[in-house]
Parts: sequence; C-alpha cells; structure tokens
Amino acid sequence: MDFELKTMSLAAARTERCDLLVLLVGEGFEPAQDALSALAALALKQGDLKTSAASMLQCYAPPTVAARRVVLLGSGKGSPAELRKAALALAPLFKAGKTLKRAAFIFAQAPAQEALGALVRSLAQASYVYTTTKGKAEPRTLARVTLGVPQAAPLRAAFDAAVGVVVGVEFAREWANRPANHATPTLLGEAARSLARQGLIRCKLHGPEQVAKLGMGAFLAVAQGSAEPLRFIELHYQGAARSEAPVVLVGKGITFDAGGISIKPAAGMDEMKFDMGGAASVLGTFRALAELKPRINVVGLIPSCENLPGGKAVKPGDVVTSMSGQTIEILNTDAEGRLVLCDALEYARRFKPAAVVDLATLTGACVIALGGVRSGLFANDEELAARLQAAGEAALDPCWRMPLDEDYGEGLKSAFADVANVAGREAGAVTAAKFLQRFVGDFPWAHLDIAGTAWKSGAAKGATGRPVGLLVHYLLGLAESAPGAQRRK
Repeated sequence: MDFELKTMSLAAARTERCDLLVLLVGEGFEPAQDALSALAALALKQGDLKTSAASMLQCYAPPTVAARRVVLLGSGKGSPAELRKAALALAPLFKAGKTLKRAAFIFAQAPAQEALGALVRSLAQASYVYTTTKGKAEPRTLARVTLGVPQAAPLRAAFDAAVGVVVGVEFAREWANRPANHATPTLLGEAARSLARQGLIRCKLHGPEQVAKLGMGAFLAVAQGSAEPLRFIELHYQGAARSEAPVVLVGKGITFDAGGISIKPAAGMDEMKFDMGGAASVLGTFRALAELKPRINVVGLIPSCENLPGGKAVKPGDVVTSMSGQTIEILNTDAEGRLVLCDALEYARRFKPAAVVDLATLTGACVIALGGVRSGLFANDEELAARLQAAGEAALDPCWRMPLDEDYGEGLKSAFADVANVAGREAGAVTAAKFLQRFVGDFPWAHLDIAGTAWKSGAAKGATGRPVGLLVHYLLGLAESAPGAQRRK
C-alpha cells in the first residue's frame, strides 16, 4: 500500500477525489467556513458524533464533497494510542469494501509527529490481508492512502519513518503467516537473500556442513530430526563506516516446532509455524533498514531449522557441545529455541558488537506472565534496556523489564553436563533467559521473549509483525544520536 503526505486544508479536502474521505475530529475542534467543517459541527451538535477516539459517523455521497463516502472519526486528544484506536476501528470497513481503493485522511487539527506515525502504522495494520496461500482470497483493495495535514514539511521525517516501519512489519507478517511448507529454512534463506537486492545489505547463507565446521552442536542437535536442511542466515546492513561496531540482532527461526521427542499436544500445534517470529522480525527490520537507510551498522543472525520427532531426533538426556564449548544436557527437546540461539549468540562475538538483541517466541511462561500486550525484556545493561523500553513505548510496541537474578540460574545445574536446557516450571521465562545469558559474554545484551506478542490466536489468528516497530525505533534512535548523524538520502 502506498502512503502520501501532503499539505491540505479542510476546504481543499472537499475536492479530493477518493473512494473514502476520513475527517479526524478531536477535542477542541473548531469548524472553519467549509463544507466538511459544517458537517462535523452539525454531527457534534446533534450528538451523532463524539470527539472520543473511534467514535464514527458514516455518510454517503454528501453534497459538495467529491469523495464517494465520508467518515467523521473521533480522535480524542490526538495521542498516538487514540489515533491507533481510531484507525483500527476502520478495519471492517477496509476489508468489506471491494471498491475501496483510495482513501484520504484529513486532520482537522495539526497532529504531533508521534501521532502521525501511529496513524500510518495502524492504517496498514487495519487493512492488511494475507493471501499468499489462498486460492480465492480477495487481496487488499486499499492501494493508496493520502494524509492531509495543515503543514506537511515538519512531519515529513516522522512520516517517512512510519512508512519504513510499515514495509518492515508487513514483510515480517508475510513470512510468519506462511505455512511451514511454504516457509522452510531454505525458503527463509531465499527471503533473506532477496533483501540483498535492496542495497546496503549483504547476505550469507550457511548450510549444515558449514554449521558443523563452526562447531554449532546445539543448533545441529535440534535440526537432526528433520529432513529439511537447516540454514544459518547472516545479514549485514552497512550504513556507517566499517570501523563502527554493529548492533547484532539474533532471531529464533524454528519454522515448525512439533516439540521433538518431547512432542507437543496436537491441539493448537498448527500455530507452531509462528515459532520463527523472531526470525521474521529480523527480516522485517532489515527490510525497513533498506527503506530508511540510517547511518548505522547492523548484523542479523537467524539460526533456522525444524524441530521434529524423527528417527534421528535428539533424545531427552542427550548431551551436546555448543559452539562456546559448554556442554548441554537436553532434558526437554521442546526447549529447542534456546539451543539454536546459544550458538548464534556465540557467533555474534566475532563482530565485536556494540550491543546484541535476541528475539524469540521462547516460552509459554512469558505468555502467562505478560499476555499479548507486552514482550518480556531481559537485559544485562541498563542503557540498552532503557533504550529498548523507550523505543517500544514510542512505537506502541511495548515491552516489560524482567529480572535476571543469579539465583534463578540454580535450576539449570546438571549432573552430566555444564548446564541443563531447562529448569523447573517456576519462572520459566526467566530461567530460559538465564540459560541464554551464559553464552553472551561481556557485551551489552538484551533478550526479548515475544511468545505472547508475535502472533494472535482465535478469530484474529495471524502474525502481528512485532517487535519490528520497537527494533526500528531503537535503531533509528541510535543512528540519530550518533555524532553528526543523519539519514542517508
């Protein structure tokens, strides 16, 4: 979907030719001498419209207005959260109208930069339709959205950033939504390779032989039960000087997780195609970087494989040697995400990173703790944690800081290896993070457990594209705070 930002008065909006014209009416609305203002003022006076977020009044072919349909939409105080709520209220309208191809959103009052960005991201979310593996599905019909504001120039940077996030989020949603037979490790590698055509991005794919030579015994153990060959995906975005230390993003890429020998229950197992949500988010973030071209260096690492109960599958009680040299007793083969991540974290050391952020649909325990609202954040560095939390709030993609006390690691002790891959049921998200921390070293590191936020179940089943928004805001913030930083043109 294409977005356009332009300066537009309410009087000029009257002549905007589109299938849908949405007038955002917030608190403090003062009507001018034009047809749209008069319509909104009358609706407010009669009580048919309120300025509270998502209050809505639809009109068809009102006189003197060029648009076929007009919606008066309450936007509250114009906060990012209220504009998101207002935009999402339009989702049924977007998906029901086959003739809705072009829409215009007009602000009665000038929006803040953060609010404009929230509206762009939310409109994309509300109109998104997955069609890749549907034979007769109707594609997204809304092809172009114009945002009319009193003055476009001061909002241009925020608008461009939001559009870049949208491109990345939709790339992530596309790959996370694909069934496992349409998103194998090999196909995920090809998706990564396609990003290298966007400019400033290089891609390197490691197969089973290369992974074995690297000594990634934990990663290999997870993959050995599947006939699908694993892929270790390595992406490089170079927007700054080569001498500048990169941020490394590590995404869990389990394209299907049956649990291995510790097999999962059949009910709901289809959703385990989403277990590569971390990998999809890394891909989506790189797609956004290609769009926005910030002056920063970023490395993406994706260990990708399937976790199946085949005849060669790793067994509970087996001991494997990780790339770091630490031995791991695999007490539960369904705790496989931490096994592929630990080798990728060790590999990340070679880049002498400024920071490492791993993201994974890692534990059901995090879903119990935080639900689908906030991702779980674990970090060994206060500045990194603060930046990620601030980025999440700005992107409406929030996370919540979780503990990493040393005492939580006691349950990972093993009589037969250096460490076990699971502890008990208590604090499962924390003990998983403590396992990963053993492989981090002394660089700033954060772990985002996105098991509750990367996808939705039920009637709204599907990938959310989170936490691409958080990651892009974090990276743009780093780029903009660097000395002499500016975005590439």
